[in-house]
Amino acid sequence: MQISDINPQKPVLIAGPTASGKSALALQLAETQGGVIVNADALQVYANWRVLSARPGAKDEARAPHHLYGHVAFDAPYSVGHWLRDVAALQDSGQRMIIVGGTGLYFSALTDGLAEIPAIPSDVRAQADALRSNGAIEQMLEALDAQTRARIDTLNPMRVQRAWEVQCATGRSLADWQDETPAPHLPLDEATPLLLNADKDWLNTRIARRFDQMLEHGALDEARDNLEHWDPDLPSSKAIGAPELIAYSRGETTLDAAREAATIATRQFAKRQRTWFRARMKAWTRVDAETI
Repeated sequence: MQISDINPQKPVLIAGPTASGKSALALQLAETQGGVIVNADALQVYANWRVLSARPGAKDEARAPHHLYGHVAFDAPYSVGHWLRDVAALQDSGQRMIIVGGTGLYFSALTDGLAEIPAIPSDVRAQADALRSNGAIEQMLEALDAQTRARIDTLNPMRVQRAWEVQCATGRSLADWQDETPAPHLPLDEATPLLLNADKDWLNTRIARRFDQMLEHGALDEARDNLEHWDPDLPSSKAIGAPELIAYSRGETTLDAAREAATIATRQFAKRQRTWFRARMKAWTRVDAETI
């Protein structure tokens, strides 16, 4: 697909695995067709990880309007519901949105709708946090109904925990709530949905190179800045490479070991993303990432 094939009047959705060139494509679209770039990456919302989360740099931000990047404090709660409300506010402004990111759940909530589940009580959240921290993910998974298990990423501890919390707090399964989902904010047929396909070897090479570039551009300084308030259980601490660089900053590992571990974790994350996209985004237009 060429840029000229994209309807400049419709919003654009750009999804794809990490390091596949999504942000570059979004910027190219914004500059050639107009529009504002909106973040759909769950880690890039946090203020404390600019380099390590691969947020657009200041030069890119100066080339086109960017929204929902780094606007959330490191310890503030921020869910897909928060994100959806933020996007709805931008949608109401009438600006053409170019929504870009790798968090599939954000896109599915936007285009399929989001169940209006009540807030989880603090005691249930604390119990769930304790179970996850103690390695009881399988215990939580076994407590879920088959329909919910079939819908969530069972390899993602936070998704398992969320489903378990909903079931415990409301007495209803996550699948039940999802079946009562209201109409979506942006139906898929009202946008141009693009999914970047990336060859595994090509992507792995980019992942390794990008992490080295992150180190060159201050990722270690970011890790040191986060040492004082580091809490591995915070959602913001799930930035890939953060635990490894924190461990290096504490003198618990070497930089080479931290680099290797972070690169492996990123490759594994990209694999999970590709699996999710293949299963959930069959109606999206595939774009060869190597041609961007």
